[in-house]
Amino acid sequence: MYEYKGEERRTREALSEEEIEIIAERAAEKAMLKLTNQLYQEVGKGVISKLLYLAGIVTIAAWAWMHNNGWLK
Repeated sequence: MYEYKGEERRTREALSEEEIEIIAERAAEKAMLKLTNQLYQEVGKGVISKLLYLAGIVTIAAWAWMHNNGWLK
């Protein structure tokens, strides 16, 4: 693999333990937010799906009732 042979470009030493901990905490918070949002989206999709299913059943039942009672011909 290619090895850089020029001047050192890094301006600081490695990250301290405290900086690593801060970065890890931020990453964990972002991951939790992402998972929570995905969970809410899945729950929302399920609720919407069930509501549309129920609306379809009610519509078909109303049509059948109207048809049997002479409202529709």
